[in-house]
Amino acid sequence: LAGHFKIGAVSHRIARETSSLITICVSVAKGPLAPVGDPYTRKTRTYRYTPLLAILLLPNEWLHPSFGKYLFAACDLINGALIYQILMLHILPHTKSLAQDVSAKNSKRLMHARATLLAATHLLNPLVFTISTRGSSKAILCTFVLLTLFYALERRRNAAAIILGPSAHWKIYPIIYGVSCVSAITSQQVDGKGRDFVYLVRRLVGRQVLCFTPLSTGTFIILEAICYAMWGYPFLYEAHIYHIERCDHRHNFSLYFYLIYLTNSSFGGTSADLPVWRQLLRPPFTSLIPQLTLSLGTGLILGQLSAGLPFVWFVQTFTFVLLNRVCTSQYFIRYTLFIPLLVPRINLDGKVWMGTQALWLAEAYKLEFLGEDVRSLFYVAGHTWVLGAIISGYTPFVSCNQHTQTPRLSTKD
Repeated sequence: LAGHFKIGAVSHRIARETSSLITICVSVAKGPLAPVGDPYTRKTRTYRYTPLLAILLLPNEWLHPSFGKYLFAACDLINGALIYQILMLHILPHTKSLAQDVSAKNSKRLMHARATLLAATHLLNPLVFTISTRGSSKAILCTFVLLTLFYALERRRNAAAIILGPSAHWKIYPIIYGVSCVSAITSQQVDGKGRDFVYLVRRLVGRQVLCFTPLSTGTFIILEAICYAMWGYPFLYEAHIYHIERCDHRHNFSLYFYLIYLTNSSFGGTSADLPVWRQLLRPPFTSLIPQLTLSLGTGLILGQLSAGLPFVWFVQTFTFVLLNRVCTSQYFIRYTLFIPLLVPRINLDGKVWMGTQALWLAEAYKLEFLGEDVRSLFYVAGHTWVLGAIISGYTPFVSCNQHTQTPRLSTKD
């Protein structure tokens, strides 16, 4: 079988081809500063990523065709190490189950074993290592996100802000984490008597926020400006705008997949033939309203509470993916990345999660393999219920020391 089937994602093959376009300059880029080739000149025009990915995969031409796959697998290992460090430094030390009736030496040993096991659940997740070894670059984005989270929990606010910029450049959705970070900065209490609204508003324009926000947006804008200067509007459209306008009714388990199917002009008819309500829902920007309202709103609200950033980011990402206009199985990596960090603090029956996934996979099988007309919302309804169960079963912070506070973004320089 290994000799007859190629294990490789289309995205990796596309990235390899675009790397060669940059190297040999088949077509000069269209930006005002364009001394290199253009990765967006493929005949099929299916390169939908940042040009930095194509540059990063140039060793595919110099060293080995599978260099990118090794790179992505290495990022997976880095992600496992980061998950382990976050668990050891910021999650497990404040978990009550590990702190009761256990000596310091044994507690350290138990923490090490549990952190290793939880990190392994990510590394050994078939979805994770299959995506990377097939050649998808999701692992690089996960590394950026985990580094941002790690530095935020380490109270190294400037480093977290700087890395958040490249994260949002690689894929635009990590920009939602900036809201929860700013919310956490402004969540301090006044004299222990509760939150003062005027004080919080004042802190929104205070030194800490005015330092974090320009650093994160500045690194993002710099990367965007450099890429735009070299590759012009094709970069802006293919890397960002396309994903906002994208309408894909196949291998898509989004809430909007059937609406996309009905309103897609390629299936006959024009927008003028549609009812008014369908015409109003047709624009891609319409789906952004509930998506951004919930993902940004949860970050703003939960960031002000005692919930830790890993939990806040999980909820933000889960709602963003759940309400995204296009949702494939690879999108799950965005929020499953945080699950090992939540396990010590959530009380949820795993059978519920597996049952929901089983129902979803059954519907996916009917649509993709049998070609049946599937109109079920098992995915949306089931995962919405799972999210509610996780939120209700989450323990924000448990410590034997009542005076210990949840780690937050530092308000220090």
